[in-house]
This record gives sequence, structure tokens and C-alpha cells, in this order.
Amino acid sequence: MKKAVLIASYSVSAVILLFLGVVVITNILVKNKFEKFLTSRLPNHITQDYESISLNTLGGTITVNELTIMLGNKTDSVVHTKVSVAKLIVENVSYWDYLMHSEIHIEDIKINSPTMSYYTHRVHRKQDAAVTSGSIKLYKPIRVDALSINNALLYIYDNEKDSLVVYVENSAVTINDITIDKDIINRRLPVEFKKYKASADSIFVKTNAFENLTVTDFNLDAKKAVFNTIKLKTKYSKNELSQKITTERDHFDLEAKKLTVDAIAFGFEDRMLFLSSAYVTIDTPDLKMFRDKLVADDVTIKKLYSQSLRELPFQLTVDSVVINNASIEYTEKVKPENNGGSIYLNQLNVKIANVSNTYKAPEHTKLEIEGSFMENAPFKSQWDFDVNNPNDDFVFSMQIGELQADRLNTFTEPNLKMRLRGQTDKIYYTIDGNRTTSSVDLKVKYENFEISVLNKQGNKKNWVLSTVANLFVSKDSQDKSDNFREASAEVVRNKTKSVFNFIWLNLSKGLLKSIAGNGEK
Repeated sequence: MKKAVLIASYSVSAVILLFLGVVVITNILVKNKFEKFLTSRLPNHITQDYESISLNTLGGTITVNELTIMLGNKTDSVVHTKVSVAKLIVENVSYWDYLMHSEIHIEDIKINSPTMSYYTHRVHRKQDAAVTSGSIKLYKPIRVDALSINNALLYIYDNEKDSLVVYVENSAVTINDITIDKDIINRRLPVEFKKYKASADSIFVKTNAFENLTVTDFNLDAKKAVFNTIKLKTKYSKNELSQKITTERDHFDLEAKKLTVDAIAFGFEDRMLFLSSAYVTIDTPDLKMFRDKLVADDVTIKKLYSQSLRELPFQLTVDSVVINNASIEYTEKVKPENNGGSIYLNQLNVKIANVSNTYKAPEHTKLEIEGSFMENAPFKSQWDFDVNNPNDDFVFSMQIGELQADRLNTFTEPNLKMRLRGQTDKIYYTIDGNRTTSSVDLKVKYENFEISVLNKQGNKKNWVLSTVANLFVSKDSQDKSDNFREASAEVVRNKTKSVFNFIWLNLSKGLLKSIAGNGEK
């Protein structure tokens, strides 16, 4: 009996020792493989350095301390990307899958406190594109159950004086069910994954040479992204901007309380990037725009929105966009002796369907807009266009309720040296246009309309010019049986002007013809 127990004890001990030996050998192999990958499997333009590598034998956990990876161009030694990681933890490497299924299966990878710096102006894309060798070669597929990045910092620089282009603070990313193999790694998106989430405390983006975008915090979870307190602002004052530009440009001050994007999807299809969302909501955006018309005109051709969507370099599909309680203040400076005149839109609610360049006929992009013009005149408008129409045909219609004409004086007095009096009770108009021309049908009901032409200083009425102007203006619309004066007009678009300038030309020409014309269709 004692002999049997002794034999059993020896057998169990042998098995335990054998198991421990296998674990130790396997861990050593894994560690060696990991070190070999870092030192010899990386292409020549990727270099690395680390302080130490430690191994938890029983747990199969590898910890790399103070890891630094630098990416350079394939054609020279210039480094354009540097990643510093305080600690990289690779947990629970599956020995069974490595030995029996010839794959690297990792339960969890943790990247703690990484800092990434990327210098866009150091990248030689065209030269590197011609070099096909040197990509990472995978001899075994890799599966990772979970990857987490914590407390990350991202810096992207360009070669300008204010060189910071993107800054992201205290960001975190979690990705589940990651797969990489020799085929996947050569794709435009070299990884497959399922669930993901991300967050950041602060985001800064230099959108161009004049405007910066900031977000106070950001969260992405379950394919829903929420951006809080979004600001897009011109980094110069109005006067500074006018001194720096050679052609006219809007000065922006935009702030929105929240931007929500639901049901996000992205990826590549036939090497073409696609982005989609079922629903986008923008809450309480407040936009203030200023344009100095004393600066030379920008005579570049402006695209209509249908053309801009159609010519995007990626596939965009957004089923619905909703903008809640927006406000817009547009100021235009025409005369050097004042700060310009302003137009206001507030209580704006907008619904947009099919913001996309992927929809096919008969789907159209449709906008429904309602709000208040100059703080007291309610209006509603509809806008319809087909992205796939190369002629950019569109229909825009609008109805404006009661408007006291003197509300427009904040714009007309400083810019046009003209003071208005009276009121419009109703304005209806429809524009049927394309990228070149349009026709407008308008009818207006108004009363006691009068124009006062001001002197150059804008402080006194020029009686002679005012009298002449009012000779051509019907005082009210009551001479018509239905109390509406109607007009139709043709408009040729100035393609160097904005979309809204085109709409304004149609409205102003229709109004002028109805009020100052004979009022007949």
C-alpha cells in the first residue's frame, strides 16, 4: 500500500514538474518570440527601444516597460511618428492555441499612458508608395479578445509656425475581438474587430489656417458618439483677419451644446472609405458670421451643395440630420465708416433627409426649415435636390409671415444707406433652379411701404432721392383683388458667389419686380 502511494506521489510530482517545465519552456519561447518580433520582424523603417521585459511564468503575462516605437520613411531615415508607452501588458497568452492551432491568442492587451507624436510634413508618401517591400510579415494569425488604451495623449504637427494640428487629451479606447492575419494586414484597414468604445477629455483640431475646432469631451459607445460643447472659431479678431486675407472670407464664431451621431459604421469597400450614420442631432448651435466686403472678392467657383456631396472623396450615408433651436447672426461690412449691418435668424429647427452620395433614384436630399427671421417674422422653407443630377437641379420654396420693414434697417442703413418703413404680411416664393440659372415665382402682401434714401453719413434723409425712389414703389398691395402682388423673374447665377447669394438674388429680384413693377404675373 505504501509503495503504491509512493509511486502515485512520484507520478503526480513528475506530472507537475513536467507541466511546470512545459509552462516555463513555453513562456520562454513566447518571450523570445516577442523579443524577436520587436528586434527582427519589424521592417527597417520601424525601430523600437524598451527599458525591460518581464514575464509571469504561470499567468503567461508579458510586461514591457518604457517602450518607444519610431516610424520613419521607407526611403530615408527621417522619423515622422513616435509612440512612447509607459507600460505594455500582454495578458494570458494561450499556449494551447499557440502549440495546437498555430495561432497567437491573447486574452488582453493593456497600453498604459501612451503618447503619440506625428509630424505630417516629414512623411514621404509618394516615394514610400513605390516601395513595396518592408511591410510587417505575420507567420501566424493573431487573435486578441480585448485591447485597452488608457490615459493617451495624441499630438499631430505640421510645418507651419503654429504647428499643432490635432491634440487629444486623456483619451481611452477599448476594442474587442480583434483579428489580424497575413491577408488582413495588407488591407487599407489592417485589422478586423467587433465592439469598440472611446472617450477623450479634450479635443483640439486646426481645421485650416484660420479656424480651430475644440470639443470639451467626447464619448463613443455602442456605435453612438456624443461630442459636448463644440466650438469652431476664427483664431484672429475681425480686424486682424481682414489684414491677413487677400480675398474676402467669413469670420466664424460657432458654438453648439451637443452633437450626437447614432448607428455609426465605417470601413473600406473596394479600397474606398465609407462612413454612415442613421441619425445625427445638433443641439442649440449659435453661429455668428462676419464678412468684410471691403476686402477683394473671392472669384473662385462655388459649388452647389449637391455637387459638393457628389464629389466627396469617400462614400457618405446619413439617413437623417436634425438641428434643434439654432440661431444665426450674419453681419456684412460694406462701408468703411461703420461696423456693418446684421441679419438675424433664430429659433431655427431643421430636418434633413438623405445627406448622402450613395442613394440612388428616386431618393432626393430634402430639407425642412422653420424659424424666425429678424426676431419676429416666422418662416418655413423646403429645399429639394438630387445629388446624382449632374445639372444640380433644385427646388427651394419659402413662406415668410408678418415682418415689420424697419427690422431690416439694422442691415440696410449701414450697408445700403436706405431706411425702410411699413410691413409685409405674407411672402410666398418658389425657386426652380440649377447650377447656372433659375426662375422665381413670388407673391407678396404688404402695406404702407416706404423707402427713405439716406445721405452718405447715414444720419439724414435725402428727400429728392427718396421721392424719386417711392415713385416706382407701390405703397401697398391692396390694389389687387386678393391683396397680393405677384411677379415672376429669371436669374442668372454668379458662380463665384455662395449658394445663399443665389437664393437672395431670386428673392430680391422677385420682390423688386412685384413691388416696383406692375404687379402682374
